[in-house]
Amino acid sequence: QVQLVESGGGLVQPGGSLRLSCAASGTIGGISTMNWYRQAPGKQRELVASITVDGSTNYINSVKGRFAISRDNAKNTAYLQMNSLVPEDTAVYSCGAFIRSVVGGAREYRGQGTQVTVSS
Repeated sequence: QVQLVESGGGLVQPGGSLRLSCAASGTIGGISTMNWYRQAPGKQRELVASITVDGSTNYINSVKGRFAISRDNAKNTAYLQMNSLVPEDTAVYSCGAFIRSVVGGAREYRGQGTQVTVSS
C-alpha cells in the first residue's frame, strides 16, 4: 500500500507565500518523477511542476519565477514553494509520484489534495 499526503495549503493574501509538502509512505521500492498538479473550479487539472530523481525541474509558464519544486529523497517528500501568489493560483493542489512498489508494479500515485486560496 502506497499513500501520498499533502499539507501546507490555506488562505493567503495576494503577494503572499505558501509551502506545500507531499509525503509518500508505504511499500515504496523507489520514486522517480514527482509532480504537483492543480485544479481550479470549473477548469481542468493542470500539471504545475515536475522534478526528477536527480533534481531536474519543469514548470508551466504561469508559475515560472514564482514557484519552486524540490524534493528530499531520504524522506520521500516533495515540496512546492509558492511565492508572489495571485488570485489565479487559487486551486486544489495535489501531488503525484511515479512509485515502484516493493510488492511489484509501478505507476503514478496521487494524493487527495490541499486547498490553496489567494484572496484579500
